[in-house]
Amino acid sequence: MTADYKPEWNDPKNPELCSSVVRKGEELEVQASLKKNSRFAKRSALEPSVNQLFDGVLNGNRGLLARAITLIESNAEQHFQKAQELLRRLLPFSGHSIRIGITGVPGAGKSTFIEAFGMHLCSLGLKVAVLAIDPSSSISGGSILGDKTRMEQLSRDPRAFIRPSPSAGKLGGVHRKTRETMLVCEAAGFDVILIETVGVGQSEVIIRDMVDFFMLLVLTGAGDELQGMKKGIMELADAIIVHKADGDNLPKAEKTRHEYNRILHFLQPATKGWVTKAHTCSSYTKEGISEVWNVIKTFEAKGKASGIFDERRKVQSREWLHALIADQLHYHFYHHPDIKNLLPKLENEVIAGEKTVASAVEILFEKFLS
Repeated sequence: MTADYKPEWNDPKNPELCSSVVRKGEELEVQASLKKNSRFAKRSALEPSVNQLFDGVLNGNRGLLARAITLIESNAEQHFQKAQELLRRLLPFSGHSIRIGITGVPGAGKSTFIEAFGMHLCSLGLKVAVLAIDPSSSISGGSILGDKTRMEQLSRDPRAFIRPSPSAGKLGGVHRKTRETMLVCEAAGFDVILIETVGVGQSEVIIRDMVDFFMLLVLTGAGDELQGMKKGIMELADAIIVHKADGDNLPKAEKTRHEYNRILHFLQPATKGWVTKAHTCSSYTKEGISEVWNVIKTFEAKGKASGIFDERRKVQSREWLHALIADQLHYHFYHHPDIKNLLPKLENEVIAGEKTVASAVEILFEKFLS
């Protein structure tokens, strides 16, 4: 072995002042993982297979249920076929729950009501899945997804499952994959599916096409009575719930309930054979919560006895088919290579006034169909 020697900055006259020494190293065989230019890649988590997700959902595994929903909500092309295969296998195990849509103006207390209502259902021994649709930013595209925070007690209940999803700009604030997510939750054994929507007023009608019972939450003194005269969303509701009916607000809530019932008397019911009525409840005192569930159970019993319940689900399946066709056409149109190249040019010509919008659209579809 070569002897140690002092470094070049050592003072030969005073070697004791430098404690450093230079020692020649020994060459060792370099391992493959340490070779020059070797790339270190983060180890990615293995995605569960369709079989694993299928078994996990049927066995009530919450982790795999969440992974299955994430797969279905994914917009990645490599996930589409896998998600469709999972849905195909889960479909025979779905359809046994009651699907309830809950909407209302912002501030009506939808999340507060759902927590109180969900806790009541869990106390009855029912399993409850909450699909909460949060609004997506039109600028960044992001969502807060804070419903688990707002439903703190319900999120800790072992019989409840809360899944927030972004609206992704969809009309009515309902994510386009909500239908598929609902089927997965049904296959997982949940008895009640609650869909909480963004709450954007009269434009929120798309949820009617995917639920059995549609509930509208309203407040007192917010001008909702006049809005009701415009029909709109009130014609789609199976029940109107005057929320926050407690304390000093209770007399106002009762007055509002009577006013809504008077308006509903002149409107055609949303469901044939069912009379839509207004009810009061308070998520704070829990007054009226059990009555709301009794109304829904009565609706389900009458609907199944008359056949309206099953007929509505058949119509919803047809509407679902047409909605997916529209989504696929939209996707393939904008991902067509010729359209990608031609669209910016036609956009500039339309903006400059050199071409009409109708003629530009005609050119695009001729290119797409050819």
